[in-house]
Amino acid sequence: MNDPQAIIRQLLAWYDKHHRDLPWRTSPAAAARSRRPDPYHVWLSEVMLQQTTVQAVKPYFAKFLALWPTVKDLAAAPTEDVMAAWAGLGYYARARNLKKSAEAVAEEHDGVFPDTEDGLRKLPGIGDYTAAAVAAIAFDRQAPVMDGNVERVVSRLYAIDAPLPASKPAMKVRVRELTPEKRPGDFAQAMMDLGATICTPRRPACAICPIREHCLAFAEHDPERFPVKAAKKDKPIRAGAAFVAVNPEGEILLRRRAESGLLGGMTEVPTTGWTARENGGETADHAPFPALWEPCGTVTHVFTHFELRLSVFRTKADRRGGLDEWWEPVANLGAQALPTVMKKVISQAIPLAFEKHPT
Repeated sequence: MNDPQAIIRQLLAWYDKHHRDLPWRTSPAAAARSRRPDPYHVWLSEVMLQQTTVQAVKPYFAKFLALWPTVKDLAAAPTEDVMAAWAGLGYYARARNLKKSAEAVAEEHDGVFPDTEDGLRKLPGIGDYTAAAVAAIAFDRQAPVMDGNVERVVSRLYAIDAPLPASKPAMKVRVRELTPEKRPGDFAQAMMDLGATICTPRRPACAICPIREHCLAFAEHDPERFPVKAAKKDKPIRAGAAFVAVNPEGEILLRRRAESGLLGGMTEVPTTGWTARENGGETADHAPFPALWEPCGTVTHVFTHFELRLSVFRTKADRRGGLDEWWEPVANLGAQALPTVMKKVISQAIPLAFEKHPT
């Protein structure tokens, strides 16, 4: 039933007419005129899109290009500026690796990205998926690209019933078999678009799918069963406390987290020593300095592998900041590298902090 050449032909014809117009893409018509996508744009977007939606990425992509139009510009930028620009996008190790990769491209390759999967994988933080995506889309390499959307399409095409993640190697074999020598980048993006717009997780629009005649899941009348997922484990719950100190000038005490680990290098208000594996202190007894700490409730934030519940406390204080601490005007909070959980904490203690001064 599966005819790889027919799948490729029909999918590319559909993509030529119905591709998504995205700011980091070159249209198929432009690509046909040898206008290849900018490798910097492809790489930047692919890093940002990891576990993040297209709509969330669009403004960040525009912001980064406005601040740093080339990879050399990004390489030369202060790390704290890059982290601040990334704040709110999540998965902050991506931003740290983004900066390191930019530096490697600028310093070791004179600002020119390697054009092969092997060369790209040698850059900091670039794994198999990103290397394949950049190689295929930016350099027309016959590299098999498999993100979550592609996994869903392939699992349904071939009715791969082994549960994730054990089924990924079998999916990768199928993607490799399908990826054409000509237009591999367009094929990869066509598979992504098909998964994002038609072959969706719920209620896929099989009636308008360009390759439904090849789909075993469609033939079995049960596409939503695929990809098969292993039973989810309950996320552990971790607890801690966060302390919002405000001085007489209305400034907030901030500090920078250690470079390694969760939220590494980001900005925060003082907190107790919670981690993904351990709870931190939850009361004012664990505050960074003695003061009259007023309880302000609790905020909850869900990370990939655990749920965090932080008790929030607020006080008025007049003291000097310690090492890696400083007092920041509320009006400047939007320019700080505050992750979403810290924005929640500050908003819990000072409800209008971000409404008056949005990020």
